[in-house]
Amino acid sequence: MAASVLIVGGTHGNECNGPWLVQHWGHEPSQLQRRGLSVRTAIGNPEALQANRRYIDNDLNRSFIPELLDDPSTPCLEGQRAQHLLASHGPEGITPATVLIDLHSTTSAMGSCLVLYDRRPAALALAAGCQERLGLPIYLHESDRAQTGFMAQAWPCGLALEVGPVPQGVLSPRICRQSELGLAALLDVLEQAAAGRLMLRRALKIHRHLGSLDFPRHSDGEPSACLHPQRLLGDWKLLAAGEPLFLQPDGTAIPFAGDPSGPVHTVFSHEAAYQEKGIATSLTRQEHWPIDPSWVAALQALLQA
Repeated sequence: MAASVLIVGGTHGNECNGPWLVQHWGHEPSQLQRRGLSVRTAIGNPEALQANRRYIDNDLNRSFIPELLDDPSTPCLEGQRAQHLLASHGPEGITPATVLIDLHSTTSAMGSCLVLYDRRPAALALAAGCQERLGLPIYLHESDRAQTGFMAQAWPCGLALEVGPVPQGVLSPRICRQSELGLAALLDVLEQAAAGRLMLRRALKIHRHLGSLDFPRHSDGEPSACLHPQRLLGDWKLLAAGEPLFLQPDGTAIPFAGDPSGPVHTVFSHEAAYQEKGIATSLTRQEHWPIDPSWVAALQALLQA
């Protein structure tokens, strides 16, 4: 029996590149075919996509929480949508999927990357295999009590493929192509794992989430400074104490105070959607993890079950 993989685009309605690809693959499904895999697609939030809004009532990628999933009468559209996706394609759904790949785009200058939300072995194996093929950075967004309920965590193995930069609501051939390349590598890894042939040879390079920084603000809550232009040149770079972090309207730079726990790198700098969350940039620690054989074993067992 083929292992089932679900590809979701349009989890956020103003990220139009993923859902455009999903619609394209509906006409050309052969592009997703891999031996030993049954690949399906879904639009995450059709109503928000139609409205060109990130969400209608609540961020769908923060809606996979018990308060919404366990309430059959919830008025929250994204809560209803989360329930529908799980009822249709969740582990116990009508057409259950084992692996979820969530396609996203960002306004941040991050290039292509993978986002993990926990340390489940199967997802670590999938991410490590993709990193070996394409060299993509991996952001481990864990231990963040301010942000929970991510879609990928509701499936036995799940992660997000994030590509940028691109403005919200803009269809970009470059972003689409990068998304296709990233997805192709992920499917290749899954195909090898389903056949019992996946081998990981390199240590996994992880950017582990430490926390997020808000903009400096006036007493009325409005930002008093923006991110410094140097912070907008690209993420995944070391941010040292004393380097310019914010820029005030009069041209005064506000330096980074440093992190006493050690060196930090930035991710999701100036993501437009995060302004409402009070996030100017997030800080990570770069780590190298030796490959654990249990990762591959977990992914292969999941796909071969």
